[in-house]
Amino acid sequence: MTTAIDSNIFVAFWDTSDALNSLAQSALNAAWDRGTLVVAAPVYAELLAFPGRSEAFLDSFLRETGITVDWEMDEAIWRTAGRVFQSYATRRRRHRGPGPRRILADFLIGAHALRGGHRLLTLDSGLYKATFPRLTIVTL
Repeated sequence: MTTAIDSNIFVAFWDTSDALNSLAQSALNAAWDRGTLVVAAPVYAELLAFPGRSEAFLDSFLRETGITVDWEMDEAIWRTAGRVFQSYATRRRRHRGPGPRRILADFLIGAHALRGGHRLLTLDSGLYKATFPRLTIVTL
């Protein structure tokens, strides 16, 4: 089975001072043991913004770990992400609830995993369970 990896897993994995570092390492190892790993193109773009990361670093890390980048996101992924993002934005305007404001990339990552039939390894299980109820979520 293929596991899609969310950006926040890599952030915890690369930061050895992060309390979730060892859990991220264990979760990645378990995902590797279960099958292939993939990141959606928006994950790659988000990781590039992480301090001290460059395209050369990311490309090398992904190549060495066997994690592939799915650069192609078809119309169905964009439409699914758009519908879910629309619902989220409507709910947020209505309720003005606490918590972080989500960006389109979050919904593209979820739609990519759902449409690809992948599991999603993430720290944001609440977001993805609420917005993609049919998506299999793996968390730390």
